[in-house]
Amino acid sequence: MKEFDISREYSSRFDELRRNRVQTSYYKYGEARKNFASGNVQAIPTADLCIKKYQDTGNTEYLCDAANYLMFEFMFPQHKKAHFRATDSGESAGIVGMSVGEMERFKEESRYD
Repeated sequence: MKEFDISREYSSRFDELRRNRVQTSYYKYGEARKNFASGNVQAIPTADLCIKKYQDTGNTEYLCDAANYLMFEFMFPQHKKAHFRATDSGESAGIVGMSVGEMERFKEESRYD
């Protein structure tokens, strides 16, 4: 396995684009705390709208917007049971598809069958 390279696994550009949009939104819509902590704006359904718009258009700006709404839910949770607890693989929500790591383990296990 290759050595971990953060520049290949994480996008600072994505963070920069998100940050710029938060700043613009501050002047356009007002303070996030007032919009989300009050429940005036619902973060999760709004993020869903952004993801749908991305799926329809392919414009990655909507992914930045969706990520910001998810961040606002994290900062000002509207879910009644909101909390943070680190979990292990056994409690993972899962993925759709098969990861490269899973494929490599599958191939390795198949060798000995």
